[in-house]
Amino acid sequence: MITLEAAEQAATSELARAALRHAADELAGDSSGHDPSHVLRVFRSAQGLARAEGADLERVEIIAALHDLKDFKFTGDTSTGPHAAYAWLIESGADEMLATGVANDIAGISFKGAGTPLQPLSLEGGCVQDADRLDALGAIGIARCFAYGGHVGRPLFDPSVPTVNHTTVESYLQTQGTSLNHFYEKLFLLRSRMNTATAKNIADARHEFMEKFVAQFLDEWNGKDSE
Repeated sequence: MITLEAAEQAATSELARAALRHAADELAGDSSGHDPSHVLRVFRSAQGLARAEGADLERVEIIAALHDLKDFKFTGDTSTGPHAAYAWLIESGADEMLATGVANDIAGISFKGAGTPLQPLSLEGGCVQDADRLDALGAIGIARCFAYGGHVGRPLFDPSVPTVNHTTVESYLQTQGTSLNHFYEKLFLLRSRMNTATAKNIADARHEFMEKFVAQFLDEWNGKDSE
């Protein structure tokens, strides 16, 4: 089990450790699946990807620690997260180049709809994006999907509600949908959108697990397993 203390010990710099503590304070009490434990999992996963891909480890750690601050899903503004990371880094004594680079990567990490334009990322940003997307897959991904759905008031499923290929951030934020639809609108799309070969290999097994879960969910919903 990864803890904040263990993550701090594994971090490569005091700035990365401070970023972890800041994120833990900012996200404490979250019930949507974007809590400090999510940050710690992304942090650890991103470290592994960074080593495998030859990325700058400290920068990866800082991006991972700060990637969910003031996230657009909760503020409705895609600029709040990057601005929060940039401001904290400058206040913490980071140089302008690092703060700007981290903010630019954070601006492009989140999934904002299947049809929305992708923002170019550095190698470090790509590692964190992969780690963040891996945490949206598999058993944890399923749990987080339904936690978020409950947090925003989505029903589990409604066969009359169609899935949507969101082409704008506004559509992605404003369409209520259902938790099961989220698998088709986002989660099942992530495997093919990984940046690194390492993440793609991990994503395969988690994707297949989710496919089995959804098939079982639908069988139970429709009573097929009791026929």
